[in-house]
Amino acid sequence: METQATQHLDVRWLPPPEPFERIMRALQQLPPDTALLVRIHREPFPLYDVLRDEGYVWQTAALADGSFDIRIARPA
Repeated sequence: METQATQHLDVRWLPPPEPFERIMRALQQLPPDTALLVRIHREPFPLYDVLRDEGYVWQTAALADGSFDIRIARPA
C-alpha cells in the first residue's frame, strides 16, 4: 500500500457511531494517492466489511497502549 501522502484521524474514545461516521466522511474527502491513518481505541471489525465492499485496502497495527492504527487507501 504505497501512497504519496497520509492524512491522520484520531477517533479514540468517541461514542458510537461517531468514529465510523468520521472515518467514512474523511475517506469521501480523501485526495487521490493519499492514505488515511486512523487511530482508534478498539479494532473496528464492522468497518472492515464496509471498506471491503467499497474497494479500499487497509493494514491494521495493534499498538502497545491497546489502540489500533489502521492505514486505509484505494488500491493502486
